[in-house]
Order: sequence, then structure tokens, then C-alpha cells
Amino acid sequence: MVTKSSPSLQATLRAAVHKVLRPLTRLLIRNGVDCASFEEEVRRVYVEVAMSDFALGSRKPSVSRAATLTGLSRKEVSRLLTPLSDEAIEASPLGANNRAAAVVSGWVRDAEFQDGTTQPRPLAMEDNAAGFPALVRRYGGDVPPRAVLDELIRVGAAEVLADGRTRLTARSYLPARDDAAKIDILGTDVSHLLETIYHNLEHTGPEARYQRKVLYDDVPAEHVEAFKRLAAERCQVLLESFDHQLAEVDRSANPKVSGTGRHTVGVGMFYFEADSSDDPPLYPGERQS
Repeated sequence: MVTKSSPSLQATLRAAVHKVLRPLTRLLIRNGVDCASFEEEVRRVYVEVAMSDFALGSRKPSVSRAATLTGLSRKEVSRLLTPLSDEAIEASPLGANNRAAAVVSGWVRDAEFQDGTTQPRPLAMEDNAAGFPALVRRYGGDVPPRAVLDELIRVGAAEVLADGRTRLTARSYLPARDDAAKIDILGTDVSHLLETIYHNLEHTGPEARYQRKVLYDDVPAEHVEAFKRLAAERCQVLLESFDHQLAEVDRSANPKVSGTGRHTVGVGMFYFEADSSDDPPLYPGERQS
């Protein structure tokens, strides 16, 4: 079911999306994922959800309806419905359109920026005809050369020599890559939380899922570390108790268990902390100094 929300709800939703996207965007930029790659993935998910979750009764999902719900053209919806092959994913990874990555690739492959032995030559920032600005102009679009250089230096792909020229120190653009196992948490823990929030928007009372948090926004720095340790200790004890109880009724962990269906069940806990010095008070009343 699709409903048109009020302007006030739209504003609240927009603010909520902005808050969700900030840490996600920070993670994507850190790992070299550009905006175009992220947008492509968002489009693909929009189409998948429109086709799978918003069918009209017993009618078979259609490209036209998905186009109506997503705002995309039918041609674009059809393209996005085509599953990507392993070869296509490998050829177009997230971050493939990163400007800094394109500049490094051009520097390595373009003979005009090589030293005659197929090696990338040091480039002068002042040489607009055949130096670093020319390289960026050819492969980085309208991004200022200084901005590209700063990024390449930041990730250790380039360095400035004593004579002022820039030398390539890595033949590929590799920003700080996070551990894959930790990033996988993004696709599991965050999606579980959002699914619970979505469920609770649709259900109330006994059908609602447990979703609570404890939050105070005026805690002095001297008390933060002690609470962080306390939270970790008590949450660990509770999680181990839940783990023991679920293991007893999970068929994979306990083959003696019988029953119908297959469900993923769990409880997530996490500690959060932020500097709220500039934020308005969460609770009314005068702050204590």
C-alpha cells in the first residue's frame, strides 16, 4: 500500500533520511565509493522493493507500476531488473567513477604522461599543457587539480618531490579499506534495525517488536567511560543468556529441534556516544554547569 504523507511528515522523513545517510556516506567515502555508484545502487534497490513489496493485490508486479512508484522510466526499470553477472560486478565495482581513481588510471596508461619506458613520470603542477593539471583535466573532469592531488596524497598514492613535481607512488587508487567482515555488519545489523522500525510503523500493541533505547544528552565527560564499561559488561551477560536460549531452539545448532518454517530471530545491542555540546537540551530546564 502506498499513501501520500502530509508535508510535516515529509519534512520529518527527510530529516530522518538525512541522519541515516550521514554515517553511511562517511563510510562510503572512506572506502572510495563515489556518489554515482551509490546512486546506481539506490536505483536498483528502489526497483527491487517496488516489484517485491508493493504489488496490487494478486496482480503480478509490472515494470509500469515500478516506474510509477519509483519515478524512473520504464526503460530504466527494465535495465535495473536485469541481474548483474559476476563479470559485470567485477568490471563496475562501487567507486568505479571516483575521479581520483580515474586520474591514477590515466596516469598509468596514457603515454603522454609516461617517461618513455611506460612508467608514469613526475608531473609539474605549473605545467598546464602536459603536467598534472592536464592529466586531471583529461581524466578528472572539472575537479580542481589541487583537490585531486590532496586526495592522492591522503591515500598514499602520490607525493610531492623537492622540486615541486608530483610523483605517483601507487599504480591504483586504494583508499583506506575497512575490514569486509565489519562492513558486512552494515548490511545485517542496520537492516535488522530498520526492518524493526518499519514493522513498528505498520503495527502497534502486541504485534509491535521490542525497540527501546536509553539516552541522556548532558552527561559530563568524566562519567562517560565508566558507563561505557558498565554497558558493555551488562549487555554481554544478557546477550550470552539470549544466545544460550536461542541455541536450544535453533535447528542448525541443535538437530534434535523439530518444527515448521524458518525464522531469523535475535536482539541487537550497541553503545553510542556523541559530543552534544552545541545541541539543544533533550530535556527542558536549565543545564547545570
